[in-house]
Amino acid sequence: MRQDDEGPIAANAMDRVSWALRRAEWAVQALKEQRLRPLGMAAAQYSLLISVHTDPGLTGAELARRLNVTPQAVASLVARLEQRGHLERQPHPRHGHVQELHLTDAGRDALRQADAVIVEIEQRIAEKLGPEDSTRLTALLDQVADAVREA
Repeated sequence: MRQDDEGPIAANAMDRVSWALRRAEWAVQALKEQRLRPLGMAAAQYSLLISVHTDPGLTGAELARRLNVTPQAVASLVARLEQRGHLERQPHPRHGHVQELHLTDAGRDALRQADAVIVEIEQRIAEKLGPEDSTRLTALLDQVADAVREA
């Protein structure tokens, strides 16, 4: 018996909810990368910028947890965005050794342009699904997230 044949694998393994979620995420991420590339931005940079916009003052460690990436990955992204003038570090008001991240004016401009691209992608999805299914999908995905957190 070969090692990869030791345990049973369900015939419908690729039809599971988790794989459907992953296929959808791959498709969305690929389109985001393609559409953001002309702006000189990657999807990961957009995610970081929108997170800092939503919660100004996040630290690198907080961003790593939020984006589900390593602190080293965040540090690399932050360094690139800081070099472009999109982010600035400011000392934490109570913990001087901690650096908070804030968008610069250039960062807000870059984020506006990138967000317009993301809105177009989301509109494309919503048009394909229709308003009722789009709303329902969002609610179902929230339920999936809740179920996984409860596990």
